[in-house]
Amino acid sequence: MANRPKLTRALSVRERVEDTLDAHRNELVALLSRYVDQGKSILQPHDLLDELDKVISGDEAKQKLKDGPFSEVLKSTQEAIVLPPYVAIAVRPRPGVWEYVRVNVYELSVEELTVSEYLCFKEELVDGKSNNKFVLELDFEPFNASFPRPTRSSSIGNGVQFLNRHLSSVMFRNKDSLEPLLDFLRAHKYKGHIVYILDQVRALENEMLHRIQRQGLDIAPRILIVTRLIPDSKGTTCNQRLERVSGTEHTHILRVPFRSEKGILRKWISRFDVWPYLETFAEDAASELTAELQGYPDFIIGNYSDGNLVASLLAYKMGVTQCTIAHALEKTKYPESDIYWKKFEDKYHFSSQFTADLIAMNNADFIITSTYQEIAGTKNTVGQYESHSSFTLPGQYRVVHGIDVFDPKFNIVSPGADMAIYFPYSEKTKRLTSLHGSIEELLYDPVQNDVHIGTLDDRSKPLLFSMARLDRVKNISGLVECYAKNPKLRDLVNLVVVAGYIDVKKSKDREEIEEIEKMHGLLKEYKLNGQFRWISAQNNRARNGELYRYIADTRGAFVQPALYEAFGLTVVEAMTCGLPTFATCHGGPAEIIEHGKSGFHIDPYHPEQAGALMADFFERCKEDPSYWSTFSDAGLKRIYERYTWKIYSERLMTLAGVYGFWKYVSKLERRETRRYLEMFYILKFRDLASSVPPASDE
Repeated sequence: MANRPKLTRALSVRERVEDTLDAHRNELVALLSRYVDQGKSILQPHDLLDELDKVISGDEAKQKLKDGPFSEVLKSTQEAIVLPPYVAIAVRPRPGVWEYVRVNVYELSVEELTVSEYLCFKEELVDGKSNNKFVLELDFEPFNASFPRPTRSSSIGNGVQFLNRHLSSVMFRNKDSLEPLLDFLRAHKYKGHIVYILDQVRALENEMLHRIQRQGLDIAPRILIVTRLIPDSKGTTCNQRLERVSGTEHTHILRVPFRSEKGILRKWISRFDVWPYLETFAEDAASELTAELQGYPDFIIGNYSDGNLVASLLAYKMGVTQCTIAHALEKTKYPESDIYWKKFEDKYHFSSQFTADLIAMNNADFIITSTYQEIAGTKNTVGQYESHSSFTLPGQYRVVHGIDVFDPKFNIVSPGADMAIYFPYSEKTKRLTSLHGSIEELLYDPVQNDVHIGTLDDRSKPLLFSMARLDRVKNISGLVECYAKNPKLRDLVNLVVVAGYIDVKKSKDREEIEEIEKMHGLLKEYKLNGQFRWISAQNNRARNGELYRYIADTRGAFVQPALYEAFGLTVVEAMTCGLPTFATCHGGPAEIIEHGKSGFHIDPYHPEQAGALMADFFERCKEDPSYWSTFSDAGLKRIYERYTWKIYSERLMTLAGVYGFWKYVSKLERRETRRYLEMFYILKFRDLASSVPPASDE
């Protein structure tokens, strides 16, 4: 008989740490002691690896520690909690899979921890050691224990394919399960498509009309975008109850005001302050929706944290299929905002937001994300949704199993840019040349005012361009500082940014005010006048599209420097216009762009390297103009293959139909989970939301 290969078992994290203690006791003790010497703290991955490099410092014996199993553990560690004499580490061997261990540095003992034990240990950072064993713990895992789900990380985000294979197999093996299918067909033999959605409406309306026509039906679809009505909104249409969406036949914006016991809130308020108003808003929106539609909608899509909570309340009340689209989850944008939530509470009210996110994620029938990393991150980074699998808000509640990234409700559907607005610079006959005069005024007019500030002395230089909100995460000020500190880059290109207000008095947003002041400081400190132009936020989409193309005419490039970006729509817009693009490696742009092929990844946490990469690109373009065209063409090819609204709308409408179908003919309605969420909403969210100070019209 031929020799069979031996079966091997992957070692647990605890076993790998114990093996390292046996082989490299002194070196490991030295490393762990360095962690403990820093005192009570949270250490991020780069902190852990930096200390490892310091311990090794050229010693051959210590080098073996770096090549051994403990080093592999550190490379998979997402955080370490240091409470002397203990170091507890959260290890992520692969996306969606976690292990927790704690090492006593003095006794050299190693123990595995459950999620609950690890979070309890973490809470000691904030509250000290507690004897209170009765803490509210959220655990959604029992409700989903028998629910089918994939097991491979590569299957994450392909939920509909998995469901179709699994449930159709069950259905046609069991004849009794065909009865619900017949009921579904009877109930849906002739029913109008009514959709409540907040975005992407033009593409969706076109797709709906196409499908209705193909099915031989004579039905007019109806799409309503429900948002807030703001009575005191001079110069905008935000005070109109119903507004037709231009470019559509059957889509309207339905606006409902925020209301409290004191009456209607008349002015705009920050997204961080909306939480006390959302329950009443959902009740009022339900009444307005049913009056406008003369019935319930068939499909509800929520967008952003507040919209997703409202969509959850509406879908629960009306019993319709719900889709959640987060766009951006603040928890990953603000590190340690869960464990130190009290520090952020007065400014951001994260306790309400994280609770709302958890409710919406678990209530939704399916979840749409733009990229894989939004769900489960990368090999070395945690995904936005994955960060909600377990966390703690000390003093409020502990999440043991919050969201499972292997849940088949997750699906990746990437949006695109409106190709009527954003099209390649090379399509000369479509170019909006009549706008070039106003664009050149924005870029080069020497007058300094609240629309543009800073001058560009050498108009022959290419333009390095960025456009984003002016907040900390978008990191526009970080880009300006990166440019300011790189003499080579300053010599090769001019920098142009479109972002926020220039006059600090015009802003009401706390973060934006800080960034405005920082921008003015950088302009003066680095004497950027002559090489830098700061333009206030521009709302003319047609001109913005032509601005991208005008930048391309200068053989410039687009840069998106965010500390974290969930997707990166401006990246898609720039590439669609033919601009070579540099974008953050943290988030969606890392998937949109193939580094070195269709653009470049930059790390905003290493601005020197980012500046050098951009400078090298422009230097090479100066030597060989075809180099610029290579990346322009490759970026366009990437967009046409993956990132268009046509692809998006086809996929989203298919998902709505499939999940609606499976929800009807199987047990996808998750009733037990929804009852659990209802209790959580009443016991926790209401109190947290009511603790947010009410906004004032004064």
